[in-house]
Amino acid sequence: METLDAYDRAILRELQSDGRLTNAELAQRVGLSAAPCWRRVRALEKAGYIKGYRAEVDRHRIGLGVLAFVRLDAVQISGAELRQLEDAIRAIPEVVSCHYISGAGTFELQVVGRDLAQFSRFAREVLVQLPNVKDLHTSFSLGEVKAAGALPI
Repeated sequence: METLDAYDRAILRELQSDGRLTNAELAQRVGLSAAPCWRRVRALEKAGYIKGYRAEVDRHRIGLGVLAFVRLDAVQISGAELRQLEDAIRAIPEVVSCHYISGAGTFELQVVGRDLAQFSRFAREVLVQLPNVKDLHTSFSLGEVKAAGALPI
């Protein structure tokens, strides 16, 4: 599956909006019968367009009131040391996303925490202690304008 047609794009849009749709509901929304819709969804999954399904949890409701953006500078940006740092970052549940960035810094992390005191301890006891870390620069979210993450299809 190299190209997406109008039905495939409609399926992806609908599933991004509501991943709990039944196949019958999805088929009706995109204008297909149930069997072809189901086959298309399976093909989109198999081809890697759909990576998974998950619930969107309100972080505030579960006690994670702090969202921090942490620019992490690495001492070395190549080789085994960098892979060791990447593996360590992947293993930290509080880090909800991590991206290589251009410009100053090596990684941009999104980190959640209960409150500022807990985040401060976490930064000192976990982030600064990661292998190959030279420096951290942190900014805090003052409020979310848009966070759903649906892609324009």
